[in-house]
Amino acid sequence: MSVVGFDFGNESGVVAVARQRGIDVVLNDESKRETPAIVCFGDKQRFLGTAGAASSMMNPKNTISQIKRLIGRQFSDPELQRDIKSLPFLVTEGPDGYPLIHARYLGETRTFTPTQVLGMVFSDLKIIAEKNLNTAVVDCCIGIPVYFTDLQRRAVIDAATIAGLHPLRLIHETTATALAYGIYKTDLPENEPMNVAFVDVGHASMQVCIAAFKKGQLKILAHSFDRSLGGRDFDEALFQHFAAKFKDEYKIDVYQNARACLRLRAACEKVKKVLSANPEAPLNIECLMEEKDVRGFIKRDEFEQISSPILERVKKPLEKALAEAGLTVENIHSVEVVGSGSRVPAVFKILTDFFGKEPRRTMNASECVAKGSALECAILSPTFKVREFQVNESFPFPIALSWKGSAPDTQNGAADNQQSTVVFPKGNPIPSVKALTFYRSGTFTIDVQYADVSELQAPAKISTYTVGPFQSTKSERAKLKVKVRLNLHGIVSIESATLLEEEEVEVPVVKEATKMETDEAPGATPSTTETDVNMQDAKTDGAENGVPESGDKTAQMETDVKVEAPKKKVKKTSVPVSEIVYGGMAAADVQKAVEKEFEMALQDRVMEETKDKKNAVEAYVYEMRNKLNDKYHEFVTESDKEQLISRLQEVEDWLYEDGEDETKGVYVAKLDELKKQGDPIEFRFKEHTERGSVVDQLAYCISSYRDAVVSNDPKFDHIDVAEKQKVLNECVEAEAWLREKKQHQDTLPKYATPVLLSADVRKKAEALDRVCRPVMMKPKPAVKPATPEAAPSPASSQGGEPHSHGAEKSGEGENGNTTDTAGSGNGVPSADAEPMETEKPE
Repeated sequence: MSVVGFDFGNESGVVAVARQRGIDVVLNDESKRETPAIVCFGDKQRFLGTAGAASSMMNPKNTISQIKRLIGRQFSDPELQRDIKSLPFLVTEGPDGYPLIHARYLGETRTFTPTQVLGMVFSDLKIIAEKNLNTAVVDCCIGIPVYFTDLQRRAVIDAATIAGLHPLRLIHETTATALAYGIYKTDLPENEPMNVAFVDVGHASMQVCIAAFKKGQLKILAHSFDRSLGGRDFDEALFQHFAAKFKDEYKIDVYQNARACLRLRAACEKVKKVLSANPEAPLNIECLMEEKDVRGFIKRDEFEQISSPILERVKKPLEKALAEAGLTVENIHSVEVVGSGSRVPAVFKILTDFFGKEPRRTMNASECVAKGSALECAILSPTFKVREFQVNESFPFPIALSWKGSAPDTQNGAADNQQSTVVFPKGNPIPSVKALTFYRSGTFTIDVQYADVSELQAPAKISTYTVGPFQSTKSERAKLKVKVRLNLHGIVSIESATLLEEEEVEVPVVKEATKMETDEAPGATPSTTETDVNMQDAKTDGAENGVPESGDKTAQMETDVKVEAPKKKVKKTSVPVSEIVYGGMAAADVQKAVEKEFEMALQDRVMEETKDKKNAVEAYVYEMRNKLNDKYHEFVTESDKEQLISRLQEVEDWLYEDGEDETKGVYVAKLDELKKQGDPIEFRFKEHTERGSVVDQLAYCISSYRDAVVSNDPKFDHIDVAEKQKVLNECVEAEAWLREKKQHQDTLPKYATPVLLSADVRKKAEALDRVCRPVMMKPKPAVKPATPEAAPSPASSQGGEPHSHGAEKSGEGENGNTTDTAGSGNGVPSADAEPMETEKPE
C-alpha cells in the first residue's frame, strides 16, 4: 500500500512519500523537488510537468496552467473572469455553464474540462512517486485549499480517479501544515492548549488557520481566507506597471502578444524575488516584442506603493480567524508563515505588527503541505506505525437541508412552504453523520445547500436527493429516517433513507402468563412509544448477540406485560436514494475520462519510444563514424570503411529531411540496417580486445591442473594414477587446441574474421574444469584415529586395582566384542570408535 501525499498548486506540485525513516520529498526527472503544474498539448503528444514548462514559451496557446483556479467554478464567476483575462489559452463556457479549455492536440482543436486537465497533472505527479518508490501508487492524501466548495472537492476526487489514484482523504492545506508542525513536537502541553496561527500566503490565495495543540492531538479552532490574494497578485501589479511603462517608452503593447505577456510576467516574478532580498531590482528582456529590447528598474518602496491595495487586504483574514476562534492576539503562542507569497517583506511586516511578535519560518514554505498530507496518509494506512496524534478538523461552511412539506419530528399535516435546517454548522467536526426523521406519504426531494454563500461566491444549491419510491402498509404518513454524512473529504451527501413501520406480532407466552390473561380486560392494547420499541429492539439484539437472561427474569417480564395484547415491532426497510450533483461529473463521464487519459498516456509513451529510437539512430551514425576513423580503422578494409561511411552519411541526411517525422518501426529498421554493416567490425574489435585475457585464463587453468598432477605433493597421493593420467591428457589436449588456434589467429589480419573466439576459449576452459576439478578435489579417505590409553573400569576403580590391570582387561576378549589390534597400523582404537568400523571382525 502506497503512502503518498500530493500538494498541487497553481504553479507547481510537490510529492512526499513515507519511508521507514520518515517523510521524504521526492525528486522529479530534473532532480528538482517542485514540478510545474503544466500540461502542454502538441501535434503528436502531451508534455507534462517539466517538459511542459520547457515548451510553454514556444507554444503558449496550448500550454495549460493555473488549473487550480478553474476547477469546480462556473464560467460566470467574476473571479474566474478576471483570471481568464491573464491566461494565454482559450477558455469558453460549456453547455453546462462551466468552463471548457481549448487546445490543439494531434492536429485538431479539442476541448477539455478543468477536471480532465487536473487529472493529467496528477498523472505526472503519480509517475514521479512511482519512479521513486519502484511500486504502483494508488492510495494517497491530497492537500486542498480550505475554501474549496463541495463541487471543487468532488472535482479533485474525479481528477484523482482519472489519474488512477484513490485519495484516502482530502486534507485542508493549513491542517496539513499544522499536522507537519505538531506531530514532531515533544514539548506540547498536556492540559492548557498551545494556540498557533498558521498563515499561508500562496501563489493565488491566502489562508489562515488557528490550531490548538495538546500532547498527541491538534484541534482546528478557526479558518479564514482570501481566495484572490497571493504572490501572483504582486506579480500582476509589477506586470501592469512595466507594461504601461514600456508602452510609453518603447511604444509596444504587450497585451497584443501572448508570448510577450508570458515573458514579461516571468521577468516580473523574478523581480519580485529579487526585491524580497534587495532594496532595488533591474528588469531586462531582449527582443520582448517587435524586435525591441526593453529595460526597467524599480525600488522596493515603489513596489510596495503600487502593491498597497493588495497589502491592505492582508489583515482582514487575520482578524476574522481570531474572532471566530474567540481569541485575542495575546492568546497566540506563535505564528508560523508558509507559502511562496509570504516571502514579500511587506507581508511579513504586516504579520509582525498584527500579532505583536515576529512570525517564524521553522517549516519549509513549499513542502510542508505535501509532508503533512503524507503524514495523514500514513496515519490512515495500516502499512506504517505512526506516533499517536489525533487531528480534529472542522468544516469551514454551514450546510443546510431544504425540503417542502412537514418538518422533521412532527406529524402535522403537509405544508407547501419551503423549510430548511442547518445540519452542519460552521466549525462542525469532520467527519460527521446526522440523522433526520421525516413523515411522508410518497416520494419527496431534499436539497443540500450552503446556509451562507457570502464568502463563497458560489451557487447556494449543492445537490438534490430524491427519496423514494416507497410504500407504506399504513394509510397515514410513513416515518423515514434520513442519514446525512459529511465525510473525510468535506463532501456532503445523503447516505441512506430507511422506512420505519410498526407491525403487530404474536408473542408466545408461558403457562403462568396465560392464567393472567383471563384477569385482564379483554381487548386492552398498550400504547407503545418509539422509546419502548427501541428498548424492545435492544433486548432482541442482546439476545441475538448471545447475552443470556435468567428464567426468573424472563418470567417476571412476561408477568409484567399484558400478554393477551398483540406486541408491536419496528420493521426497517431501505428506501432508494438518487443523487443529482449540480456541475458534477456523472460516473459514466468519469469512466470515459479515465479511458481517454489512458489513450493519451499510451500516445505519449509511443511518441517517447519513437523519439528514443530516432535518437538511437542519430547516436549510432555519429559514434560509428568517429570510431571508424579511430579505434576501428584496423578492423575494417578501406573499401568497407568507405562504403559504411557513405551509408552513414545517407542516413544522416535522411534523418534531417524525409526521416524527421517517421514511426518507431521505421527507425528500428533503419538502425538494424546500419548494424548489419557495423556489427561485424565491432565484433572483430571486441574479440581482439577480450582475446588476450581469456587465453591467459585458459593457459593458467591448464598449467594449474598439470602442475598439480606431476608434482609430488602428498595431498594428492590418494588420487589414483589412472585418474591423474586422465587429467594430464585433458590438459595436453586443451593446450594443443589452444596452440593450434592461436597460431592460426596470429597469421590473420585484424580485419579478417577471427578463428579464435573468446566464447570458444571460455567453453574449453569450462570443459577442462568440469573434467579435472572433481578428480583433483577428491577428498582424502577418513583416517582411523589413534586409540588413547584405556581408562580404568569402574570396577577396578572401586576395588583399587592398578591402572595397568584395567588396560589388560580392556584389551581382552577373543569373543569379538572388542576390536582386533593385529591389523591396525594406527594403534588400537578405543571402544568408542567401534561403531565406526565398516567390516565385521573375523
